[in-house]
Amino acid sequence: MKKFIVLYMAPAEGLAEWMKLDESVRKADEEKMKADWDRWMSEHGAMLNGPTSGAGKTKRVTEGAVADVKNDVMLISIVDAESHDAVADAFKDHPHFGIPGAWIDVMPMNDLSGM
Repeated sequence: MKKFIVLYMAPAEGLAEWMKLDESVRKADEEKMKADWDRWMSEHGAMLNGPTSGAGKTKRVTEGAVADVKNDVMLISIVDAESHDAVADAFKDHPHFGIPGAWIDVMPMNDLSGM
């Protein structure tokens, strides 16, 4: 099995627009997304290597500087699978896409233990 990192992305603008929805509409969307997430997990959850985690605030470190910045990473998962395509296929219909403008990035984790 190979390891992959899955980044659940959501642009700040999309989240801001979603938060402007009437609360009853947004809550209904959230409940549907939760039910869809549970269904997705029952079908694909075995490939997750540990829990999906929320990404917190970002500190960008550059040579000689540290700054608070924003990025579009919302959640992170580590996944075990046979191939990059297998992971991408599993996430094609993920409930995360219920967030306006959301996308998912899938990347192989390359072992650099010799560094």
